[in-house]
Amino acid sequence: MKKYGYGVVLCLAILVLCLSGAYAAGGSRITAFCGAASEVPMEEAAKVFEARTGTKVELIWGGSGSVMSQMKLSRRGDLFIPGSPDYMDMAIAQGLVEADSVKIIAYLVPTINVQRGNPMKIRELKDLARPGVRVAIGNPEYVCVGLYAVEILDKNGLLKAVEKNIVTHAASCSATAGLINLKKVDAILGWNVFEQWNPGKTESIYLQPEQVPRLAYIPAAITKNFATNRAAAQAFIDFLISSEGQAIFTKYGYPASEKEVRNYAPKAQIGGEYKLPQEYRPSL
Repeated sequence: MKKYGYGVVLCLAILVLCLSGAYAAGGSRITAFCGAASEVPMEEAAKVFEARTGTKVELIWGGSGSVMSQMKLSRRGDLFIPGSPDYMDMAIAQGLVEADSVKIIAYLVPTINVQRGNPMKIRELKDLARPGVRVAIGNPEYVCVGLYAVEILDKNGLLKAVEKNIVTHAASCSATAGLINLKKVDAILGWNVFEQWNPGKTESIYLQPEQVPRLAYIPAAITKNFATNRAAAQAFIDFLISSEGQAIFTKYGYPASEKEVRNYAPKAQIGGEYKLPQEYRPSL
């Protein structure tokens, strides 16, 4: 009986280990509400992280303002990863995230994006005001790249001139980039990385350094009241800022440091705030 008893205990121990291993591989899960500015590398990073740790990362995409509202209303989510510091500042002010958990994942450079081959021969910012040029931007009320687009046009005295050529305001970064791929417009004011997202379909035209009032970065933070797995959420942030995580973003053209991003606009502000002019009211 003693022999059989030891056998039963051993079998139970093995069963517990198998079940706990299965839970570690498939039971751990975190949710991140993300602005679409990081969509391409973040999808890859989440898959690598899951393979390394067994933790599934559910990524919910949209305009940064839209996903922040969604997170707030649903009262769930372990991480908030907007497409610019503007929305992280809002999330901190509203008590949605832990301010001391914020980390910078990567940087973004605003550019003009055109169809490969640049059929409309757009060379500089003022060309967006030429008659017949179809322009699109993200909706600046909810989408960070749209807010930066309006700011660039405004600070360079071109907002009213270009506004007449803006044919649509897209609902997210990925939707903005997609308009070029589908040849729905001739140009967008987007991010430099859109060219890497869609090689062969999109090319970037860099602005003059003095034309860029602000550079953006992608921050990540743990939610304040909604996080159900803080340890896993912190582990994912740690992975994103590790050399392996940074290599994924660098592969898609995201500058990894402030020093690197300042090569494009040495005097531009990083972070800060821009308020949309009251008279500018976009519609989707």
